[in-house]
Amino acid sequence: MDPLIIVATPNTCWLKPSVDYPRTPQAIAQEAKRCLEKGASVLHTHAEGRWTAVIRAVHASRDIIIQSGMSSLDIKDRLDCFRQKSDMLSIILNHHDEAFAEVDCLKLHSKQELEKYARLCKKHHVAPEFEVWHAGSIWNLNYLINKKLLSIPYITTLFFGWPGGTWSPPTVEEYLYRRRLLPPGCAVVVSIMHQDQMKILAAAILEGDHVRVGTEDYCYTRSGKLAKTHELVEEIASISRSLGRPVASVKQARRILGLNRR
Repeated sequence: MDPLIIVATPNTCWLKPSVDYPRTPQAIAQEAKRCLEKGASVLHTHAEGRWTAVIRAVHASRDIIIQSGMSSLDIKDRLDCFRQKSDMLSIILNHHDEAFAEVDCLKLHSKQELEKYARLCKKHHVAPEFEVWHAGSIWNLNYLINKKLLSIPYITTLFFGWPGGTWSPPTVEEYLYRRRLLPPGCAVVVSIMHQDQMKILAAAILEGDHVRVGTEDYCYTRSGKLAKTHELVEEIASISRSLGRPVASVKQARRILGLNRR
């Protein structure tokens, strides 16, 4: 079993928008450093719309893998992620239908858009990270594979418990069901937005998959304490080690995700 990749998400808390999080390039880079020290090997950032400044600041601060999020944005609004050599780019495999505390996100994404993303990622040597919200997402993933637009490993993140029309139950049973539907060759990360987060993340750790934690996903520790992202990283890293699975270094995560070959 590979060591555990921890993806840190020190972004806006969709469930509780009053939760503080780093907003400036310098603050994001500093939190990335803390998350790396606690066991994260990947930073999932929204960059507050300042892609160039944030990617440069994080690269200058520490060698953490940068995953550029905000898959709801149009391609034209994310071109700086390619220009600045982000390691990964988040791409949703279905439509956005999310209902958060202060905002609803409703946006359609066509297969043609997915194809364009895949070609841009290949051209710029940026790894696509595909968001898998339900079984239909997997149909679209297979569509891109059959078009020969992707290379193994297929980096995927499975979402559970996120509110809205793409909601799916945050249960171990749902995780195992969707996991079985994925094509061979996937590197799988799991994201939970629910108080039962740790039950499913523990199952993912034991199954050999990887995890995503931070203020964006779920801002509380197991004891119910409000926490910063690096504290949530520290908690899941401790749980993984207690289950007998070491935490991946950045070098190991790059190998597992196939980033070195890009």
